[in-house]
Amino acid sequence: MNIQKLFPVCKDYLWGGRKLKEKYGKDYPLDPCAESWELSFHPDGRTLLEDGRTLEESVTQAELGTNTQDFPFFPVLIKFIDARSNLSVQVHPSDGYALTHENSLGKTEMWYIVEADEGAGIYLGFNREVTEEEFKNAIRDNTLTDLLRFYPVKAGECFFIPAGTIHAIGAGCLICEIQQNSNLTYRVYDYGRLDKNGNPRELHVEKALLVTRRKVCEPKTLSGNTLGISKYFNVRKLEVFGEITLHATEKSFHSVTCTRGEGHINGEAVRQGDSFFVPAGFGAYTLGGNMTVILTDIRKYYLGIDLGGTFIKGGIVDDEGNIILRDKIPTESHKGADGVVANIVSLCQCLMAKTNLTANDLVGVGIGVPGMIDSQKGEVIYSNNLGWKDFSISEKVSEALGLPVRIANDANVAALGETKFGCGKDYRNSVMVTLGTGVGSGIVIDGKLFEGNRSAGAEIGHTTIVAGGELCTCGRRGCLEAYASATALIRDTRRAMECSPDSKLWEIASLDTVTGKTAFDLWETDAVAKAVVDNYLEKLAVGLVNVANALRPEIIILGGGVCSEGDRLVNPLQEIMNRDVYAGDKGPAVKILIATLGNDAGLLGAAALLM
Repeated sequence: MNIQKLFPVCKDYLWGGRKLKEKYGKDYPLDPCAESWELSFHPDGRTLLEDGRTLEESVTQAELGTNTQDFPFFPVLIKFIDARSNLSVQVHPSDGYALTHENSLGKTEMWYIVEADEGAGIYLGFNREVTEEEFKNAIRDNTLTDLLRFYPVKAGECFFIPAGTIHAIGAGCLICEIQQNSNLTYRVYDYGRLDKNGNPRELHVEKALLVTRRKVCEPKTLSGNTLGISKYFNVRKLEVFGEITLHATEKSFHSVTCTRGEGHINGEAVRQGDSFFVPAGFGAYTLGGNMTVILTDIRKYYLGIDLGGTFIKGGIVDDEGNIILRDKIPTESHKGADGVVANIVSLCQCLMAKTNLTANDLVGVGIGVPGMIDSQKGEVIYSNNLGWKDFSISEKVSEALGLPVRIANDANVAALGETKFGCGKDYRNSVMVTLGTGVGSGIVIDGKLFEGNRSAGAEIGHTTIVAGGELCTCGRRGCLEAYASATALIRDTRRAMECSPDSKLWEIASLDTVTGKTAFDLWETDAVAKAVVDNYLEKLAVGLVNVANALRPEIIILGGGVCSEGDRLVNPLQEIMNRDVYAGDKGPAVKILIATLGNDAGLLGAAALLM
């Protein structure tokens, strides 16, 4: 299927206006034109294509995308709403209630304000926590709006309305609504209006009392161009000036709705009010012109947790590696394992609250933990950083959040993050070697983390490169870590300075201020510094060539502070690799790359444990 222009189904509800016909190109014979259903598989109004067929009957499952396969119904419905008069005060149930009692999805929705007349606004949630009795009495006495919070609105604002939140669109608002694929509404107050036949419009008070949240609803705004997220929709606003290129993967279709201006999509004209369907797997396409578009697709969301000795870093991550929101809190390891778990849970709950996500919206939680990990059992066997032994962290966090939890060693997790979303995203087989206080490592084979027996593998830093050599922190001699860590580089720089009082190294550092950068700074101008760096590169290269010969990955990723040297580090290592790897240029090349994700590698890799 090519990109398709969509032809909406319109509704003439009594509260509607004429803006959709006069300004947004809706060809509708009846008056008013209250709603236009831009993307809909719902039986109350299925979107059409130019040839008269419905989109639903024309599109294949592959063109909808793999992320839509887990839903009992097509998950999303997109519409324009033009409110000449106030809409009723209403509430929508959650999936749990709706599927049990109505054979329907519930309805979580969000409103993007396209236009707003002077003084226009919306009702969203209660202005204070109310009792069920207060709620009932206000409905009976026609004073319900006195209990609701009114928000004046202006064009460009966005509001997320979780299922169970009482709300109403006010007169003078024209909105683009992105919602679950549901037409299920419990109306509780309608200003005493009559329908077309002169009868009072039906109310659904008893059902509304069962599903309404009676607490205050605090609107939340996401950063960047993301307007709202849930398992049912991911919504972004794109301001197009000139041309931008987007990419529809096999995971999800794209729905493109123009709310302002005009332009083109892959050369086809786009005007204010137009909507287009881009099938999953279409690949790259171009938006051009001067316009605002609302882009909707279906994403999966994960919680990624990078557990460190000082801080717990966490984020909401989507299945394309975008960090929607991040935060961190102190680890407080002095509180013991249960205290740290409580902090992890608190951070997760805070991230969920700030993004309007519930456990139902998330696939699960991934955690990178320092130490020896049994990832199959979800246990920390030993972590000297945290002072833990035989602790079932996965079980504790899962029980508290109601979500699946996967854990892995933090170095392994960083390797997975870099391979999936960083410099290794175009490769399936990689090894990451982190050059820090020690030498950490992680192995990814065919896109999956390889952890070895009882998750204890990938200790490349503790492979021997010099028999009987320098003493390593592990107690053995000659390990790669004893030569290639930043600690080892600092040690060798100090030794060289002590043996060479005339070296220029003394001009830029004392023995107490030497860093892993000191010798590199004078590598090209001081013979002593050159000897230190050359020896460091030689020993590191031996370890990397051993890795290449044993595993033959497509790439070896280098991380850690030493990697700030960039090409000055990589180029000589690559030269040695090409020379010394088994079979030379007759075998497959092994590229050496510098990690690009920095501190985000652990967070993204943790989320990727569930992907």
